[in-house]
Amino acid sequence: QVQLVESGGGLVQAGGSLRLSCAVSGGLFSAYAMAWFRQAPGKEREFVAGISWSGTRSNFADSVKGRFTISRDNAKNMVYLQMNSLKPEDTAAYYCTADPSYTVVINTGGQAYGYWGQGTQVTVSS
Repeated sequence: QVQLVESGGGLVQAGGSLRLSCAVSGGLFSAYAMAWFRQAPGKEREFVAGISWSGTRSNFADSVKGRFTISRDNAKNMVYLQMNSLKPEDTAAYYCTADPSYTVVINTGGQAYGYWGQGTQVTVSS
């Protein structure tokens, strides 16, 4: 059973930074593409960032390019989302996800990801 546990969310002022962490247990983490999604109240879930199994490739939503980075540590079964220059519109619940299909593609659709964490709330005040 694969479990994902996010941490690092909180309240921050606009322009500030947060680093989200996701601890993964079970499964074969080093073979999974990983991603972060977010969902704000009343809005659809959206892709934020993804990283390949090797960590050599990443993909970002246009809304966060240049502000967010994603990384992973396969030795520690961890994935991170560094969020800089935060804006009020970044306020959402953030979810860590794993794509267990051994793909080399970083999917941006949530249906590709078979495992999800419980989410961590990020609130950016203006």
